[in-house]
Amino acid sequence: MSIPTPSRTLPTLHNLGSTVDPNLDVQAVVTDWFAKFTKAIGLKDVPAIADLILDNGFWRDMLALTWDFRTFEGKDAVSNFLKGQLSIFDPQPDTFSLQRDLVQLQRPYEDIAWIQAFFNFDTNVGHASGVFRLVPLPDRSWKAHVVYTNLEDLKGFPESTGRLRNFQSDRGEWASKREREKEFLDQEPSVIIVGGGQSGLDVAARLKMLGENALVVERNQRIGDNWRKRYAALCLHDPVWYDHMPYLPFPPSWPVYTPAMKLADWLESYAHSMELNVWTSATVVSIEKETGNSGKRWSVQVEREDGRKRVFKVDHVVLALGIGGGLPRNPNIPGQDEFKGQILHSTEHESATDHVGKKVVVVGSCTSAHDICADFVDHGVDVAMVQRGPTYIMSTKEGMPRQMALWWEGGPPTDVADRVNASFPAHVAKLVQQRVTKDIAEADRELLDGLRKVGFKLTFGEDGSGFLQLAFKKAGGYYLDVGASQLLIDGKIKLKSDGPIKKFTPTGLLFEDGSTLDADVVIFATGYGDSRNASLGLIKNTDLHDKIRQIWGMDDEGEICGTYREMGKPNEEGKAIAGLWYMMGNLALCRFHSKHVALQIKAYQENIFGVRYSSGY
Repeated sequence: MSIPTPSRTLPTLHNLGSTVDPNLDVQAVVTDWFAKFTKAIGLKDVPAIADLILDNGFWRDMLALTWDFRTFEGKDAVSNFLKGQLSIFDPQPDTFSLQRDLVQLQRPYEDIAWIQAFFNFDTNVGHASGVFRLVPLPDRSWKAHVVYTNLEDLKGFPESTGRLRNFQSDRGEWASKREREKEFLDQEPSVIIVGGGQSGLDVAARLKMLGENALVVERNQRIGDNWRKRYAALCLHDPVWYDHMPYLPFPPSWPVYTPAMKLADWLESYAHSMELNVWTSATVVSIEKETGNSGKRWSVQVEREDGRKRVFKVDHVVLALGIGGGLPRNPNIPGQDEFKGQILHSTEHESATDHVGKKVVVVGSCTSAHDICADFVDHGVDVAMVQRGPTYIMSTKEGMPRQMALWWEGGPPTDVADRVNASFPAHVAKLVQQRVTKDIAEADRELLDGLRKVGFKLTFGEDGSGFLQLAFKKAGGYYLDVGASQLLIDGKIKLKSDGPIKKFTPTGLLFEDGSTLDADVVIFATGYGDSRNASLGLIKNTDLHDKIRQIWGMDDEGEICGTYREMGKPNEEGKAIAGLWYMMGNLALCRFHSKHVALQIKAYQENIFGVRYSSGY
């Protein structure tokens, strides 16, 4: 029987019918609530725990109590989840501790007040952390609007960092040992990682710190080529504080917005510094279920540039192929064979200097399209943008300090920021983002009005929630402005936004309204296809193809559909296709979730992985 979802609203003081005492003893409130919470956990008293949470509150768990990524909405759903899981994971009340230095009364808006606090605890398999946010009630008591729990480490299997790092002297053997390690001359890897971008490298680093031997197979000649070989004008639109990689943050002199070529070199140096085992100019030819007597799950054939082939028998394969697996999505527009010019996807475009003196049309109106168009303007090339649907626009100047306040200069440590961010279930984050999006739009009013005047079609995302929901649901649909919007307003980038494309002509594009655009070059900045496509091409067991679930996008609970866990659809026992994983995302998501992937793989390797909480699939 499905559990009804309560109405979703932010816990404003108006909705709660409450006020906040200006002389409030914040530590006393948190201590009282946490003592009751810990006692109820120890007694496994689910009604008592639920009574500490709002009727429309949330509990979000990442592996700590579900071996999965789950969000439970409403007191009934939370109670249903706790009834079974507390006995399975047996959280130990004597290990519960508050991080008192992080307790804070926060007022994100005048009508919102909550106390945010962090805690740690142990289960029968791991060390976990948690975050809760308490809101005031009319009777002056406080209850949790959100509880978040996260698996940090497995008992008995700590990361080999800090005081657990290698203290032995090298005595001149490091270079030869590293060469043998990289070539796997003395042992086989337990994990094959397909792809050497940030997602593959992050997982490899996490696994290495857990004592698991992984091989990263990268088809390009150098690590970082997935960034290095993209269009020259590419630059990250996320700030540096948001983008740190595990164990090795960017130096304090690093620019706030990283050029792609600089990031490419950093990834290469990261792989070297972290001593990751990487084969470049190598290709995974096939991934097949192992049918021999190796005792392993998968047989992976790797071919190197010189023709050498090697078959590895491994327990785990991590597909780190990026958004769409690098497979471009081109609209099926008739007449392409008639067009006398050049047709490219944005992945094939390198530099505006390749097309000096030509007329260029860029189909698309999100990040890549804007970057490419701006590059053409900078090089004096006649360029027009074809906008097929509305786009969310915010300036990085006004938007990023508001959106990324957790990861900004002077903000909390990265690991704290990551946990605060994760502690907002997607449905809560959406409500918050609706307000943030309004604030940014007000600050960007002149820019947005200018875009409207030239006919640019704007959206403010799903229910006005801005770009984050677009990123998690569509992996696109937005542009974080670093200057191209003004070029549209000034007419330096021509704009066609008043009708769909009908077909190619020999000299350009014909639109449904009868208008035309002449072009020597048409570039499709139209994103990528289904993330599963490249994976299915490698997995030779076709009977598994229909069992591969959606990889990106959000499920009904607001969790990412498939990445960061096994790729297969769970069966009635909560089990998926064992040992086949997908890892993708921006630098921040990869930093945070790479540990989740590594912990799951390590738990499987040590035979302590339980059963995913399957209720509600």
